[in-house]
Amino acid sequence: MDQPAEFLTPASYDVQCLRQGRHYDPFTLLGCHPHPQGGWLLRCWLPGAVRVRLEQGPELRRVGDSALFSVWLSGADRARLPRHYALLWQDGCGQDRRSLCPYSFAPQIGDLDLHLFGEGRHWQLYNVLGARWCNIEGVEGVQFAVWAPSAERVSVVGNFNGWNGLCHPMRSRGGSGVWELFIPGLDDGERYKYEIRNLHSGHCFMKADPYARSMEMRPRTASIVHRSRFPWQDGDWLARRADFDWQHQPLNIYEAHLGSWQRSDDGRFLNYRELARRLVDYVRWMEFTHINLLPLSEHPLDESWGYQTSAYYAPTRRYGDPDDFRYFVDYCHQHDIGVFLDWVPAHFPKDSFALARFDGTALYEHEDPRLGEHQDWGTYIFNFGRNEVRNFLLANALYWMREFHVDGLRVDAVASMLYLDYSRAPGQWLPNRYGGNENLEAIEFLKQLNTEVHAQYPGVVMMAEESTSWPMVSRPIWMGGLGFSMKWNMGWMNDSLSYFEKDPIHRRYHHNQLTFSQLYAYSENFILPLSHDEVVHLKRSLLDKMPGDLWQKYANLRLLLAWQMLHPGKKLLFMGGEFGQWAEWDCRRALDWQLCDVPAHRGVQLLQRDLNQLYATEPALYRHDFDHQGFCWLDCNDYEQSVLAFIRQDHDQQLLCIFNFTPVVRHDYRLGAPRRGVYRERLNSDAAFYGGSNLGMGGQVTAEPTPWQHWPASLRLTLPPLAVVVLRFEETC
Repeated sequence: MDQPAEFLTPASYDVQCLRQGRHYDPFTLLGCHPHPQGGWLLRCWLPGAVRVRLEQGPELRRVGDSALFSVWLSGADRARLPRHYALLWQDGCGQDRRSLCPYSFAPQIGDLDLHLFGEGRHWQLYNVLGARWCNIEGVEGVQFAVWAPSAERVSVVGNFNGWNGLCHPMRSRGGSGVWELFIPGLDDGERYKYEIRNLHSGHCFMKADPYARSMEMRPRTASIVHRSRFPWQDGDWLARRADFDWQHQPLNIYEAHLGSWQRSDDGRFLNYRELARRLVDYVRWMEFTHINLLPLSEHPLDESWGYQTSAYYAPTRRYGDPDDFRYFVDYCHQHDIGVFLDWVPAHFPKDSFALARFDGTALYEHEDPRLGEHQDWGTYIFNFGRNEVRNFLLANALYWMREFHVDGLRVDAVASMLYLDYSRAPGQWLPNRYGGNENLEAIEFLKQLNTEVHAQYPGVVMMAEESTSWPMVSRPIWMGGLGFSMKWNMGWMNDSLSYFEKDPIHRRYHHNQLTFSQLYAYSENFILPLSHDEVVHLKRSLLDKMPGDLWQKYANLRLLLAWQMLHPGKKLLFMGGEFGQWAEWDCRRALDWQLCDVPAHRGVQLLQRDLNQLYATEPALYRHDFDHQGFCWLDCNDYEQSVLAFIRQDHDQQLLCIFNFTPVVRHDYRLGAPRRGVYRERLNSDAAFYGGSNLGMGGQVTAEPTPWQHWPASLRLTLPPLAVVVLRFEETC
């Protein structure tokens, strides 16, 4: 075949850029292009190749001593050649190889996708960026795409090319900052990373894919191509969820860390599928309604519990692959258990393989440490003012609902997002454009997050861990709120634990710590949390916090659990608290389940189970958690005896909840009653069944016609020590 001599010598600058790994757009040189003097010029770049030929055509010639090979084709030759042609080549070890040329494929990302991404409004961005197995014009392979606007060159590296960044340079999509490449022949399970060369410094480094759907098991950090084949069977649950009236239904959450809830006999992590069966059986027996999992997105350090996320789109490999987690959620839904996830958009770690300085610049974070670093946590703060960064997070939140069917997110550390001066000394932060300390970009991000989640997934619940008095966190955006469904009631938690940790002899002086919550209880849609944060870092377990001798500790814990269940608000309890774990939570080992065989601990567990059942079956305890009409004080003033009594009610149904916060039995205690008649004992935390002293009313009590305080009738009761008695009105005398 006659070939023009000039085809052998492309611009030396292009070859030099390819050799140095800094060619901005290799598609302008590689692939098959019309030649100015007629015919076609086909070039390929194969570092390590000794000889190269077309599977259905001639041999290619090496250009100089480079890895560039080239051949001229006539129009007829090109017409006979498949559009996506195969190359047969021999490497330096004499091994024969075959591959389809990646540079024969047109761009796969549409202009509309890039436009929406640039505006921060591409809600399924994970189907554009990242690594997707796909079939393009009859050719199977993996489409890679990544955002790195300050890169001079980006390459895909993996086992398939010896992790050599010179082998598969990607196509630049111009001002979008996106790079893409389709590599034929790759499949599910392929390990990969991106090698990035920074435009300004020339520094080269490898990064895991921010949009990776699966990651290697730590300490390895490569991304993994994942193609889901999971057959969902939770359609009935999803249909019911769309109409879930969470404001007026029971919501009783069991917070769990999958790596330490239970482990195998040899100490290894259980798989998502093993955990599904064990955890769901237990949660159903205990009669919780939902499970809240500590963060499951991939993280390098076990001791971070998942709160320092390195791969936002990848469920952690510790317990299996993404389809194993899909099985977990599907199994929960088929057994009528909802699944919430902790989600961490407030900050991310500085690990060099992940998001930090992703393209050699402050891409996902702020450049200025006064805006971009959490000094307390040693992490970076997302730049919420950048459209592409907001889109990364917004699409991620929606991803967990669409791809994994989760029922809601608990957004971590919201307070740190709202304030520019959060945990900062004067001079260590920058005010907003109005001179204030509000993070205006983060506020808009949270509003947009809640707007899109609620619009696209009705019935899904968004919860905020917000520890300040920021107004209207759980109020609609059109009212000026942030749009969350609910907010953690940190004030109730702190006041309650502070009160319960005090010796009962001193509680009379701190009565207001329990009554104060009613001054603000309905200003937000509150969840009452007794979470993992309260049983770590030398704070001691719930049981160990309790004062007094051994009997009093168990009685106080039973009383605390009942106080949480009977107080207005939805409920969240961290694992181990339900049976009185003695030790602080340690993520490196399983809970001390053997304690459940000890009668005192078994009693705590059985009480929690009965409290859960009482909550689920008595509308008075959940119908009006967020408004005044569900609560009324019977007596909140008896601080001298540390007794509190209130009514939980729904229409004509009333439950009287009487608490004695001292170890002193109160005989012949008179308490006002809303009406005359018979009141039946629904629960007594001092019952022998729970490990108590078995004092009380013996099943029921009749209200006398004697007015007491401002009530038309009254009860004469025996109040058991460190206990609560719940009475339900049954009939009029």
